[in-house]
Amino acid sequence: MQLKEIMTEQVEVVAPEAPICEAARLMRSLDVGILPVCDGERLVGMLTDRDLVIRAMAEASDPRHTLVQEVMTPGIVYCFEDED
Repeated sequence: MQLKEIMTEQVEVVAPEAPICEAARLMRSLDVGILPVCDGERLVGMLTDRDLVIRAMAEASDPRHTLVQEVMTPGIVYCFEDED
């Protein structure tokens, strides 16, 4: 079985320079707990609801001025749709 057989094809992403409040609203509207962070076409990290809580809220960061790149999980390992 290849990944393309089970993956979600239409994925919403967030930019690293977006404020975390924008990312949180996008998560809410999509009913998801994770968003890929893309700089153009390049995947640079993932933002999870846990990242928002542990790295932003617990530090009392201002959600309007804290950027996704400040709290995201970097160094993501990924694969391609034609892999098994």
